[in-house]
Amino acid sequence: MRVLITTSGFAVERNASLMSLREAGAEIVVNPMGRRLTEAEARDLMAEMDPVGLIAGLEPITPSVLAAAPSLKVVSRCGAGVDNVDLEAAAAQRVQVRNTPEAPGAAVAELTVGLMLAVLRRICEGDREVRAGRWPSVPGAHLGARTVGLIGFGRIGRRVATLLAPFGCEILASDPAMDVDAARNLGVTIMSMGDLNGRADVVSLHMPLTPDTRHLVDAAFIARLPAGAVVINTARGGLVDEPALLAALDTGHLSGAALDVFEEEPYRGPLSNHPAVVLSPHAGSRAREVRGAMEAEAADNLLHALRDVGLL
Repeated sequence: MRVLITTSGFAVERNASLMSLREAGAEIVVNPMGRRLTEAEARDLMAEMDPVGLIAGLEPITPSVLAAAPSLKVVSRCGAGVDNVDLEAAAAQRVQVRNTPEAPGAAVAELTVGLMLAVLRRICEGDREVRAGRWPSVPGAHLGARTVGLIGFGRIGRRVATLLAPFGCEILASDPAMDVDAARNLGVTIMSMGDLNGRADVVSLHMPLTPDTRHLVDAAFIARLPAGAVVINTARGGLVDEPALLAALDTGHLSGAALDVFEEEPYRGPLSNHPAVVLSPHAGSRAREVRGAMEAEAADNLLHALRDVGLL
């Protein structure tokens, strides 16, 4: 019995569930490349190893990747999202898919608020100027005076609202599965996405990537935002039409943006050259404490699922 770990940097030796799997006779194989795999690399590695269990990162788990491992029974995502896993193909192959929705929430929410502050207060711009030997006046904007619109009000959206409350900003939220009681308790105003678009100075995305939400933030969406608005994305890169975002920044309709996620990663696109953009390398959950909790949850999920299917 073989278990493959493709997410990079996984602390195997400190993971109690993986040690239990070893004691049960499982061979634990770690991604030899130490980075995110391409679809072709993931397919080749799956074909070579044919694992019964996979602890996956963000590599594409497509039908061809799944089909390359006929023994596969469980995919355990080390992370909250499962949009990189073809769920229909997994179900057709009778592969269980688990994720870790709880662990990364606090860290992603913290980074979200940090990015809001970085853009509004122009922290990165000021840092660049001082390092270059200059001492300019860099006027920013006060978060407490902004209206923040949260698109998606699940675990992370609610945590962001909690962190924003002491700043005193007005908080709006739109979500088709809105937790009305949570919104009321946090002083959040519930409204449609269209109404939110017309009022929010800062729009922060906290929703999954699906065919319906791909390029949700497109030219039409951005045009409805107030002049000088800011877009924050710590959810999934495909939610934002990056050329449309850049065009709005170039015209000045958007005063800034902060992105932790991109359609193609590592990101090497033209947003890198825009002074009003803050870029982060998909670091939302990469706090040491959170990463450890995610790894523990992912391995626990794998262990329990393998027991469920009768392999342990």
